[in-house]
Amino acid sequence: MAGVSEYFGCMVFNEQVMRAKLSAATYQSLKKTIDEGAPLEESVADAVANAMKDWAIAKGATHFTHWFQPLTGITAEKHDSFISPAPEGRVIMEFSGKELIKGEPDASSFPSGGLRATFEARGYTAWDPTSYAFIKAKTLCIPTAFCSYGGEALDKKTPLLRSMEALNRQALRILRLFGNNSVKCVRPAVGPEQEYFLVDKEMFALRRDLMYTGRTLFGAKPPKGQEMDDHYFGAIKPRVAAYMAELNEELWKLGILAKTAHNEVAPSQHELAPVYTTVNIATDHNQLTMEIMQKVALKHGLVCLLHEKPFAGVNGSGKHNNWSLTTDTGMNLLTPGDTPYSNAQFLLFLCAVIKAVDEYQDLLRLSVATAGNDHRLGANEAPPAIVSMFLGDELTAILAAIETDSPYNGSGKSHIKLGVDVLPGIPKDNTDRNRTSPFAFTGNKFEFRMLGSSNSIACANIMLNTAVAEVLRQFADQLEGAADFNAALQALTKRTIKEHKRIIFNGNGYDEAWVIEATEKRGLRNYRTTPDCMPHLLDKKNVDMLTSHGVYTTAELESRCEIMLENYCRTVIIEANTMVDMVRREILPAVEAYTHDIAATAAVKRALDDTIPCVVEKRLVNKLSGLAEQIALRTDNLESALLKLKAAPDARQKAYDIRDIVLPCMGELRVVCDEAELVCARKYWPFPTYGELLFGVK
Repeated sequence: MAGVSEYFGCMVFNEQVMRAKLSAATYQSLKKTIDEGAPLEESVADAVANAMKDWAIAKGATHFTHWFQPLTGITAEKHDSFISPAPEGRVIMEFSGKELIKGEPDASSFPSGGLRATFEARGYTAWDPTSYAFIKAKTLCIPTAFCSYGGEALDKKTPLLRSMEALNRQALRILRLFGNNSVKCVRPAVGPEQEYFLVDKEMFALRRDLMYTGRTLFGAKPPKGQEMDDHYFGAIKPRVAAYMAELNEELWKLGILAKTAHNEVAPSQHELAPVYTTVNIATDHNQLTMEIMQKVALKHGLVCLLHEKPFAGVNGSGKHNNWSLTTDTGMNLLTPGDTPYSNAQFLLFLCAVIKAVDEYQDLLRLSVATAGNDHRLGANEAPPAIVSMFLGDELTAILAAIETDSPYNGSGKSHIKLGVDVLPGIPKDNTDRNRTSPFAFTGNKFEFRMLGSSNSIACANIMLNTAVAEVLRQFADQLEGAADFNAALQALTKRTIKEHKRIIFNGNGYDEAWVIEATEKRGLRNYRTTPDCMPHLLDKKNVDMLTSHGVYTTAELESRCEIMLENYCRTVIIEANTMVDMVRREILPAVEAYTHDIAATAAVKRALDDTIPCVVEKRLVNKLSGLAEQIALRTDNLESALLKLKAAPDARQKAYDIRDIVLPCMGELRVVCDEAELVCARKYWPFPTYGELLFGVK
């Protein structure tokens, strides 16, 4: 096999390929479109399409597709072949600029939240030239935006691109105030760490809850879980190592910068982390990464679980969104430098993020809200549902000094000495890491840790980009008209710190005392579930901010609120119906069968000797019979709760009913079923246990 550097990006129509396949004039015109947003001429589109087609066919492709990200949370694609009819029954391979730029999928079959009626089918996909085309399964995939016949965004990419433009506009205004006229573009960069579980494929096939919902709805705690901390960063098992090796190879072919892989805290849990790239491309890459992870796993007899909480009692899986601001000149605007106290530009951008997170904490929370993530947030393994920021001791002390007009006496960069001469001194970062913080500064970026492992990263970054853009707009409006820029800058920085320091918390986010302090003393919001937070998307301040920057229209926001609540409801209803199905078809028959056999054993003993008391058998039969009655009763309760949902007038009320009625019924049913699992002999239990699933991959 060729070296990684030789095959990296071999399935991507990247700049290296463009330079080789396009004329100089066409390449320069396309680059201007990509870098500056210049309109794409039809002749250029035709030339690019022809070059793409020739390149793809040479790589074995026979079809092309507009690859887009509808509001389902996954990607979509409709394949068309390159063939066109030719004389004498032959075909020729064609692909035009028109086909490259525009596609027309059916818009009525994707979630629209009321933007489209069922009979209104026309929708459009539009080529996104800022994200490279690639080949997957002999198909040329062209990243595209997706909109309705009326121009409303029906996808996640379009608002993301809009948010990037909004952030770029306002960040450039700030840089110009500092005399920086060389920067032409500011882009948010992201590196999303991806956590996941691997389970044996054969065991997965025996668990209908995993098949239908992605998580286990039943499962008693095994004798061993993650108590010994022996899985985290431990030696990778051969089967998993082979999977990771092939996964890296497939990702590298697609130009995805997969960098780090290791075991995570829970048994069978792992993590993959990429190198940072522009948020639009990072979003495309993460969607591809999740798809490839699942496909490669099947080849190794494994199933990759991306649910946020596939197993109760052990850590769930998140997706840490490492976000920074970079310029086209290579500058990271969130780098403090050696003397952050005197780095006025860095401090202003830092204050902008602080203010944005504080004022729009509700948007950040709802951007990661799903039925799956509700099980994870605040579960003593992930950040709590309360949004707060970790800055570390040095930056917190710097901000305190600015707020109080006090001198800062920080010592600057230091080294950690390990007390062994042969070991080198380790440069000490200006912040520690706080794994309990939802939004932590980690040296030159912010790590937004609340995202769930199955989430598209688009939603969180749309809200973050736009909130920061709004604050930068406010800052620029104030500073551009100032008679004394330095005095105005100092006053603005000081005022922002004073007004928004409540969002900064460097302590233990898992501590119950923090919940009290955050909500009762600091006035921070604690939206524990999706129904709690999602309706706040339509709060006036949020609608005004998001529409003023052109990221969403009011109708688009209303549609997304509707879609997310509907997704929440549908997810939990599928889970509840799966529980009922598994109980009726598998769990109750297993309990009854074991009860019958125990009773039969007692009868045989009495037939041999009627003086035998059969105490063990009686106790077991009584226990099992009682559990069977409780299981049946609680299953009936759950079914009744599901029937009551039909009376809900809208998605919001249905979501509240699910939160308050259905989920408690599901929890009660699970308790007795898990107890029955511990009482039943293993050979009677109808599906693999937690111990077998978590420790079954060797």
